[in-house]
Amino acid sequence: MPTILEAEQRTRRRMDWLDALRGIAAVVVVFEHAFKFLLPEARLPVKAVFEPGWYGVTVFFLVSGYIVPASLERQGSVRAFWISRFLRLYPLFGVCVAGVALLMAAGWDGLHVWWGARPISMALGHLMMLQNLLYVPNLVNVLWTLSYEMAFYLLVTAMFSLGVHRRSTAGALGFAVVAVLGVGTLPVTLLSAGGSGRMLTVVLVVATLVAVGLTAVLRGSGVVRQAGAVVIGITVLGLLAVNQSYPGPGQGLLILATMFAGTALYRAERGEISWRQAGWVVLVPLAGIWSARGEFGFQMAIAAAWITFITGMTLRHRKAPRALTGLGLISYSIYLLHPLLLEGVERFWPEPLAVPLSRRLLALAGVMGLLFGLSTLTWRFVEVPAQRLGKRLISRKPPLKEAPAMRS
Repeated sequence: MPTILEAEQRTRRRMDWLDALRGIAAVVVVFEHAFKFLLPEARLPVKAVFEPGWYGVTVFFLVSGYIVPASLERQGSVRAFWISRFLRLYPLFGVCVAGVALLMAAGWDGLHVWWGARPISMALGHLMMLQNLLYVPNLVNVLWTLSYEMAFYLLVTAMFSLGVHRRSTAGALGFAVVAVLGVGTLPVTLLSAGGSGRMLTVVLVVATLVAVGLTAVLRGSGVVRQAGAVVIGITVLGLLAVNQSYPGPGQGLLILATMFAGTALYRAERGEISWRQAGWVVLVPLAGIWSARGEFGFQMAIAAAWITFITGMTLRHRKAPRALTGLGLISYSIYLLHPLLLEGVERFWPEPLAVPLSRRLLALAGVMGLLFGLSTLTWRFVEVPAQRLGKRLISRKPPLKEAPAMRS
């Protein structure tokens, strides 16, 4: 009988291809942001034909869609799912906030003015990781994607609790259809725009609804549990429909469609649904390409991201390059920390075009080396201990028996 360690090692090998994709996505996003600080002359020519940042985050969203619902269903526990998600996201998020504090202490003046005028809204929006759906400016630019990750986690939780979590293809197509029909018509920040008092009210109401809904799902049973799931679902869907800021309602809804498409592909790979049924998700990238008409760089990024994911999935049984899987392990650290290092570069070279290209390329290599080293440290001393803590907490018996999800 295999030991727990052996089982974990086999699971890790099966997931190597996902780590490889994360590694690719993280590095591409770094280069996207490096253009501004080190290679501004290349920024517009490259982005005209290929949007590296959008490519990177699309790959990330496909990977999340593929693996995140699987972890919930494998454990069969909403409690265990949220313990693992919380300890996956928040410890490194805290490191990122600490990094911003260090930059501020060094004289960086990059905080949005609302941190002084609307501190409660700003802080609570970030603590929920729903800031992009609450019209709250991001503390660090890359944090916007976490809002869609959190929205996805909440929707997956609601669907699991209602017993409709296997309808991934329908979810993907539903979000895609609304995104296409809503381009140019769905309102932007309908609820939160209009003053600090209005924003604070919306943030507090959303925080209350999410807290009440999650409490009902985690602690309740039967009708109470289902009611909590409905509250979560309506709250998140409402924010997605009328209150998004960047990248806008159409693209934001397509992000959710992309995640659910990743889940549908997982289900087909596991034999839970037919490949014919999962094949309908090809409409999701087509919808994205259509919505980005006139923006060739975005269209190419969407197509390339899907091709990358499908290629990785096709080759999933082969051994992935160790360098890429290693980058994948530290990809979350790379993603959150690289803006802070690049902001540091700006303090020394506020006008990069005045610096010889050779020196800027050398600086880019130095930033990448420092980033990989720092990310390895944060993965080793922040992410890994947090994940181990999560496993210990999950292994403990919950205070109340969690009600099983309804069968689909």
